Amino acid sequence: MGVNENVFFRDATKLICSSLEIEIAMQRAVGFLKDFMPAHEMYLHLYDAGLGAIRTIAMATPFEGKKMDRITALPPEMRQRLERELPRILTLNKPEADPVFQFMIKYYGRPDTSALSCMLEVDGNKLGVLALLAEGKDRYTEEHTSLFSLLKDPFSIALSNTLTLMEVLRLKDLLADDNRYLHRELFRLSGDEVVGAEFGLKDVMTMVRQVAVLDSPVLLLGETGVGKDVIANTIHYSSTRRDGPFVKVNCGAIPETLLDSELFGHEKGAFTGALSQKRGRFERAHHGTLFLDEIGELPQHAQIRMLRAIQYKEIERVGGTASVSVDIRIIAATNRDLEEMVRAKTFREDLWFRLNVFPILIPPLRKRKEDIPALLHHVVQRKSRELGLSTPPPLARGVIDMLTAYHWPGNVRELENVVERALILSKGLPLTFKGLAEAGSIEGSPVALRDDDLLPLDVINYRHICRALEIAKGKVHGKGGAAELLGIKASTLRSRMKQLKVPYGRNSKGTSRDSLAR
Repeated sequence: MGVNENVFFRDATKLICSSLEIEIAMQRAVGFLKDFMPAHEMYLHLYDAGLGAIRTIAMATPFEGKKMDRITALPPEMRQRLERELPRILTLNKPEADPVFQFMIKYYGRPDTSALSCMLEVDGNKLGVLALLAEGKDRYTEEHTSLFSLLKDPFSIALSNTLTLMEVLRLKDLLADDNRYLHRELFRLSGDEVVGAEFGLKDVMTMVRQVAVLDSPVLLLGETGVGKDVIANTIHYSSTRRDGPFVKVNCGAIPETLLDSELFGHEKGAFTGALSQKRGRFERAHHGTLFLDEIGELPQHAQIRMLRAIQYKEIERVGGTASVSVDIRIIAATNRDLEEMVRAKTFREDLWFRLNVFPILIPPLRKRKEDIPALLHHVVQRKSRELGLSTPPPLARGVIDMLTAYHWPGNVRELENVVERALILSKGLPLTFKGLAEAGSIEGSPVALRDDDLLPLDVINYRHICRALEIAKGKVHGKGGAAELLGIKASTLRSRMKQLKVPYGRNSKGTSRDSLAR
């Protein structure tokens, strides 16, 4: 035919490398080859040694190309032949000349077919086999074989790229599945159940349901430990962005020198140690929610950049000049009085206006004591699982009354810590929450109660007597006894203990000032 092999190779390679979709590249190649040799169909096969089978991943004709995932199981003798060294280029004009080819042709229903077969490999690693088919026997000549052999390297590279792309897509799907699983786990651990949604947090949850379906910024207000992160989780996972990332930033925990880099990312070489480009939290939250916890701790210079990012929904990495668009929903939280900080010029007024679109005030635990029984049950169950306890221990008599009477300066977070400590100390016995008052004190001094936190006098007297008994090791009268410590007669103390139902004597074992048995 007098074909110029250099021109043939160049034109064929351009078509083979014209698409990352291997089936499209094969279709274009078959359309090109039919002008030089018989070319009706082309198949791309991989040999799976684990399955002992040929896996066909793509086929093409001059008119179409399509992906495949067809498994052809081979008899043992044919597997052994494939695993031995095979010719790099094979001309098969008669099916009966090669057992494997005869088996495949029969399997695909092509009894009278000729084929050219090419082993594809990169750096000595066998990747697969490319087969060109033509109807009828004795269709291919030595010149056809010589031209077809020129396609070995470009098709080997194309197959290598295809296999790499398939692995990348597989890992991407695996990562996405892991990400969804981790989101569900995080939601289950910290935000799957808002305890008190029907009681103390009823008004809060009404507001959450109203704003969750929108993209409006939300500002969560409340004391430390009230569960602002749980409410933020609930808003995100109740929104249309639930499948997107939920990225949390503790604005008070990031060193000021690293804040810009953490929030907005940096370019390679932006500063000493910036060895590669890094995405910041804003970029990582793209198509999701960015939770800015402790927003009141944000330094002034970072507030300016934060305002621009929220207002224009675009950022600039440190050391960069190009703007990066971000599609995020902002949820901010603080335990500080931002309005007072604005008046004191320590927080930007324009940023406060941007964040304060939909404020939600989460009440402290002392304002919703009706939730304590449900919270206690929830936390005991969860902490028991975390500590590996087969069965959560029961509660001692009077515990609920005592916990309800406590003022909980640390809110729900303090309750969780108190429960975990009690579980560690319980050793399977009923939970008594000994030393609860010390959990809210500094160096043993009582916590000052707020004006609206006044406790019943009997509760205060009960705790005080229990504390005296603890110090006196249960001794009521005599030197060093509780009566002497309290400066009253022993008979008066016993009378008061009976009135308050403070156990003593044989009934005093295991009793503490926290066992308010009323």
